[in-house]
Amino acid sequence: METTGMMIESPPTNQESKKLWQYLAACSASILAIGVGSSLAWTSPVLPKLAAKDSWFPVSEDEGSWVSSLLAIGAIAGALPAGPLADKLGRKKALLLLAGPFLLSWVMITFARNVWILYTARFTGGISVGASCVLVPTYIAEIASPSARGTLGAMFQLFLAFGIVLTFVLGSTVSYTVLGIICGLVEVVFIATFFWMPESPMWLVGQGRKPEASIALGVFRGDGYDTSQEITDMQKEVEENAARKSSVFDLIKTSGARKAVLASFGTMAFQQLSGVNAVIFYTVTIFKAAGSSLNSDVAAIIVALVQAVMAGVAALIVDRAGRKPLLIFSSSFMSISLVALGLYFNLKDSGKDVSNLGWLPLVSLTLFMIAFSVGLGPIPWMIMGELFTTETKAMASGLAVMLNWFLVFLVTKTFPSMKEGIGAAATFWVFAGIMAGATVFEYLFVLETKGKTLQEIQNELNGNTERQRRS
Repeated sequence: METTGMMIESPPTNQESKKLWQYLAACSASILAIGVGSSLAWTSPVLPKLAAKDSWFPVSEDEGSWVSSLLAIGAIAGALPAGPLADKLGRKKALLLLAGPFLLSWVMITFARNVWILYTARFTGGISVGASCVLVPTYIAEIASPSARGTLGAMFQLFLAFGIVLTFVLGSTVSYTVLGIICGLVEVVFIATFFWMPESPMWLVGQGRKPEASIALGVFRGDGYDTSQEITDMQKEVEENAARKSSVFDLIKTSGARKAVLASFGTMAFQQLSGVNAVIFYTVTIFKAAGSSLNSDVAAIIVALVQAVMAGVAALIVDRAGRKPLLIFSSSFMSISLVALGLYFNLKDSGKDVSNLGWLPLVSLTLFMIAFSVGLGPIPWMIMGELFTTETKAMASGLAVMLNWFLVFLVTKTFPSMKEGIGAAATFWVFAGIMAGATVFEYLFVLETKGKTLQEIQNELNGNTERQRRS
């Protein structure tokens, strides 16, 4: 009988855990996601000011493109070592350490007076951005009870979207220096709150610190919860995985691992190949090209606000609706929105009168962001923390995040040249076709994880569900 490194599922204890400290810890860890959103959005309100003729700190268009893209390059560099660092130091210490590069980057940005300092700051901040995208979903998945894991997992995208809105609003109202200071204070708030949160019980068990793991789990599950069965389950998994040293080949060794890689990496890829970051970064440009009379700053804030509100809705419904249905809804409606947006530009560029369709770009982009925010936005991060075993989670998460940020860099760099080369309409239709493909992919290859323990997910990936029921 093939061994997959998975423990045998224990009989359910039918205990109902309390969730207050799970929510507190998930929200505290997700403050780092506000830092991610702020870093992503910072260039949108700031670069036009720096590029202005009367700027106190002139930055050319080419220099500005590097200021934007170096964040993604730093994120790629930070993603892969994040997992091994968290395995060695623990999830909590690794997360706290990430505040350092974030703070350093905002200090450099605040006091920068030449573009090379900005380059360094953006790359440095990017390291924490990439690592945060690995470690925050991992920590949340390991502390959450099955019934709350979807809602808690959606916190990352919700807080990230809030960081984008915050930066867009502040960027249009406060000075360059004040914006840098406020963004830096986000990391101070994170340190002040997360310092008091417990370590991941799963990691503690892996370190042979079962008494500490039981205490931490007791905090997360509440008074009166018997932690013994859950700790025993964790211990069995650790023992079965201890005999094997994890390598990249473990990600393709078993059918379950291959299915996890396909689902996680595939949804990560489609998240960025939707063109969402191109839409966010170039919202102002899109509205100007569409001839919209809406103020560009207001348009950007509206789109970001819709994303934040719908990320909150996703957090409320994901444990009821399920991951897979939301993904399919998301990608299919994003495809429809992109078709409509492309149709508008096709009519406009062919000389047709579109004066009666001035509402279409805003409606299309708004529907696009609504659909993204309830599915392809939060769920790839969520299932990244759910689909992999303890021994492969760090490496797989690092590779998935590297893929994600490489595609951020690729799409945002190529979007302007695609628009110039084949036209806005064809560009949006290309993204629409990719989203149609994503819908088919999600239907065929993504496992529904709603309400399942991490072990039940592994059993299903490896085709062990029937055998477990007979045991």
